[in-house]
Amino acid sequence: MSEKFDIAVIGGGIAGISVAARLSKHAKIGLWEQEDFLAHHSSSRSAAVFISDYGNSDVCELNLITFSELQSKYPNILKQRGLMSLENKGETGKFNKHAKSLGLSPISVIEAKEKASIIDLKSVKQAAWRDDVFDIDTDLLIQTLRKECLSNGVQIFTNSAINKIERNNKKWILNSKIQSEILINASGAWADGIAQLANLKPKNIQPFKRSMARVEVDTSDNLSSLPVLFGSDDTWYAKPDAGSMIVSPADVSPCQPHDAWAHEEDIAMGIYNFEMMVETKVIKLTSNWAGLRSFSPDQSLVIGPDADDPNFFWLAGQGGYGFQTCLAASQIAEDLLFNQSPQVPNNLSEKFSPYRFA
Repeated sequence: MSEKFDIAVIGGGIAGISVAARLSKHAKIGLWEQEDFLAHHSSSRSAAVFISDYGNSDVCELNLITFSELQSKYPNILKQRGLMSLENKGETGKFNKHAKSLGLSPISVIEAKEKASIIDLKSVKQAAWRDDVFDIDTDLLIQTLRKECLSNGVQIFTNSAINKIERNNKKWILNSKIQSEILINASGAWADGIAQLANLKPKNIQPFKRSMARVEVDTSDNLSSLPVLFGSDDTWYAKPDAGSMIVSPADVSPCQPHDAWAHEEDIAMGIYNFEMMVETKVIKLTSNWAGLRSFSPDQSLVIGPDADDPNFFWLAGQGGYGFQTCLAASQIAEDLLFNQSPQVPNNLSEKFSPYRFA
């Protein structure tokens, strides 16, 4: 056996990095990422927006816990951006319900134009707003957590897929050469596959593709001051990024785990819906990409020991909430794995338990 660990973390996205950093003060940790660098898949392709009311009520509690810790420990990660919902059909009841679900307050279209000068008052019939939505510096958070891992002795292995998992004398044996007491499954879209390699039941975690494009637009307005804009019908959203705009068709396409890419027709539809609501036009598409958001059947995260083997720990099903929930999720993992006085309410950790799917 070439290497022995207390805890092996499979997956180098934000879930795996954050839990490895959190647990590294307690145990000898190894982290395995199948790609050449950390956060290759969904974590590096995030829209990088923090909306505290995004997700179901249980997820929103995790959002608030993570938000509080980000502010106290990592104050440079969040930057206020604001969020505006736009509607062009005048369907007031449906619009208000959607706005309320995200904690937005209706504003006049004149106010909307003052906050986002590029919107087209000929098209926009209704608008809603909230100030407390933030850009997330995802790369800085990943690199900060990586440094914490390394300073606490975590061994990080990139380009290192786990293809074989065995159980021997109550130890996990990975790829026939790595031994660990506990295995943490933080492998995102591949989470069910890792469970099956360990001869455990999958949790029906389904990946969905989300596409994005970076575009240049023909405006002299200061793009950097714009809020996040999105269609209340969930057919597009856009946000400023380094002098350009990121536009997404907000697609939710079920798929198998893979290195995702954007389809031209999806990007074209997102740009079309964006242009319908603004005065400016897209003049150049500079890049596009796609990521996988993986959801459990009830749209909540899966955090905790497996019902059939408590030394197999799930940290999966982050959906589109990975960065918003990462610090709260890793805190639940620490509470459960080390039987310490809970820092996150017990009833909350129970809601995310894999036992609900047993």
